[in-house]
Amino acid sequence: MAERRLITAESVTEGHPDKVCDQISDAILDDLIAQDPRSHVAVETSAATGLFLIFGEVSSQGYTDIQQQVRSVLRKIGYTSSQIGLDADSCGVTVSISEQSPEINQGVDRLQGAKESAATREQRYEAQGAGDQGVMFGYACDETDVLMPLPIHLAHRLAFRLAQVRKEGIVPGLRPDGKTQVTIEYDEQDRPRKVDTVLISTQHDPDVKREWLEEQLAAHVINPVLDEVCGSAVDHQAYRLLVNPTGSFIMGGPAADAGLTGRKIIVDTYGGAAHHGGGAFSGKDPSKVDRSAAYASRWVAKNIVAAGLARKVEVQVAYAIGVADPVSVNVETYGSEQGVSREQIQEAVRQVFDLRPAAIIDELDLLRPIYSKTAAYGHFGRTDPDFTWEQTNKVDELKAVLGIKG
Repeated sequence: MAERRLITAESVTEGHPDKVCDQISDAILDDLIAQDPRSHVAVETSAATGLFLIFGEVSSQGYTDIQQQVRSVLRKIGYTSSQIGLDADSCGVTVSISEQSPEINQGVDRLQGAKESAATREQRYEAQGAGDQGVMFGYACDETDVLMPLPIHLAHRLAFRLAQVRKEGIVPGLRPDGKTQVTIEYDEQDRPRKVDTVLISTQHDPDVKREWLEEQLAAHVINPVLDEVCGSAVDHQAYRLLVNPTGSFIMGGPAADAGLTGRKIIVDTYGGAAHHGGGAFSGKDPSKVDRSAAYASRWVAKNIVAAGLARKVEVQVAYAIGVADPVSVNVETYGSEQGVSREQIQEAVRQVFDLRPAAIIDELDLLRPIYSKTAAYGHFGRTDPDFTWEQTNKVDELKAVLGIKG
């Protein structure tokens, strides 16, 4: 008898302390980019009981009221009372922001002023080097209609729905902090076969009973999401349900656990199904390849799978600070390529995709205030049109380069 293969991924709600910090950092970024699209921003947020520290480097012609940004994010999430551990209007906010290092800026922007306005597109692409060295990964697979791994896709959908039923009052007594986790059983052909376990930990009011909460979450959160995402393709009728395994979850958010920007990088990406270079996304403008090249790598991988060239793809791109062209581009198909070789796919990627930082920014239209909504529920597998890296607009070009018709 073949051994069961179980794969698990987790997500967190917008009220999780680390995600609170991600959202604050990206709200500051968005406000600055809205005023000055060329803003260079690297802002971190840390949170403890009743206190937020905002620190990092910014070079911008814009100005943002950081106190206001912090409090606005907290109100939107639902942290509006000290009774639940955090009050947006009374918490402390400390700011320590300096200007971006001129040595870093020198490698990123070698065209300025009149030279920039007169430069051709090719000159701009060559002039803007990577904001740092590093390795970025993108991934796609055919397990879901959004070409994401099923465990992380379900975990995100459950986390989003958990926040939705709280905000709409569908399940009363919920508070902002929460986590979800999904375990999927795979068959011998590496296809999702059944939902094995669903875990939800959610902050709640003191008078909420666990048995009642399980019933409410099953009825209003879990079953609707499983029915929609899994359909008849994946068995989801007999899953094991775990709700607040410690028994209660009354105190949450930064009052229960310190928060920090960039501490949920696997939640932000593929739930562990693919490698990660280690660079976080939130609070960084797109000149930082930690963010923009990770988005571009997902874009490349998704187009490969959407073109039917492989069932599962991981794209690795690496950069040197101040250098425009990647030092390496690698495509791994795990033996799932269809009708063409891995090497042919990799060569087609080099011909179709320009992965220089300025080219990525132009192609994906990244100099816009679109980042706040990426800061919770995953940066990938979303259908929002502002998530331009989810486009499959290069499918025809890839096929043409490979001589594939139709």
